[in-house]
Amino acid sequence: QVQLVESGGGLVQPGGSLRLSCVASGFTFKVYDMSWYRQAPGMERELIADITSAGGMTNYADSVKDRFSISRDNTKNTVYLQMNRLKPEDTAVYFCNAMNRILLREYWGQGTQVTVSS
Repeated sequence: QVQLVESGGGLVQPGGSLRLSCVASGFTFKVYDMSWYRQAPGMERELIADITSAGGMTNYADSVKDRFSISRDNTKNTVYLQMNRLKPEDTAVYFCNAMNRILLREYWGQGTQVTVSS
């Protein structure tokens, strides 16, 4: 069955770094655009980074631009989110998303908690 499994979250001090991973299975990963979203308590889920299926194009929310970097390895069915210079306001549950707009298919992971605190 389709699975997106995120990992790499945890507690980090302000200014620190984390690398999130999302491993996909059960679908053809290389034809899906991949995204990372996050949702803080009491807030709506927000798109923070996305990458096209072949990895040629990336986009970032202004709040994470120049600090976060999305990448993918289609040989490992994995998408990554490198997060640097973390701030307390980055605290949220981070979700991996897969979307194919031609097939009209979309999948979500279960999320991984990131907490930035001293």
